[in-house]
Amino acid sequence: MSELTTNRLSVYLRCLTELESQGIRTVSSQSLAEQFHLNAAQIRKDLAYFGEFGVRGVGYYVRDLKRHLRQILGLDRRLRVAILGAGNLGFALADYPGFRQEGFEIAALFDNQREKVGQQSRSGVPILDIADLRKVVKRDGVSIAVLAVPGSSAQQVADLAVASGIKAILNFSPGSLQVPDDVKVKGVDLTVSLESLSFFLAHGDVAEQTE
Repeated sequence: MSELTTNRLSVYLRCLTELESQGIRTVSSQSLAEQFHLNAAQIRKDLAYFGEFGVRGVGYYVRDLKRHLRQILGLDRRLRVAILGAGNLGFALADYPGFRQEGFEIAALFDNQREKVGQQSRSGVPILDIADLRKVVKRDGVSIAVLAVPGSSAQQVADLAVASGIKAILNFSPGSLQVPDDVKVKGVDLTVSLESLSFFLAHGDVAEQTE
């Protein structure tokens, strides 16, 4: 299964969560596509890869499909996350309530500055010494590491995470990381995203004229 497919499943899950909050019990692929600007044929193809979830004449039961998608995405269990870097970004991520709502538990923040160790974020996430990362990963069953450190130290911190047994890394630091084949890295480069928006603002009028 490609990463593009898993990304689309996450989008479908968000859409179903929104429908459930509106009290909607059933939805067709066409209705789902129209309401959230998706592709109905792609929705059917993606879901068919995992089984038959639709009911003829009804469509999909929102709650049941949402439950199936959470199972497929591995969200039917609590996942513990360590945030490496207790700076402004690290604190913002640690206190973001959406992670907990989706089953991700922030186990701790980690940093190498002694004056930060022993403190905690606004929501109560403790800051631990990064030298204790291996011990905490093993003790608390941490499976995901989030890198929120400067680019100059990102590779070193990633190496430490891998050595501690982490198999999945979400990287907010600029640049790419070198990791073993059995470790998955997902990059979030905020600067690249802003530069893309800047390009749109700079060339949007030209693009519209050439369409």
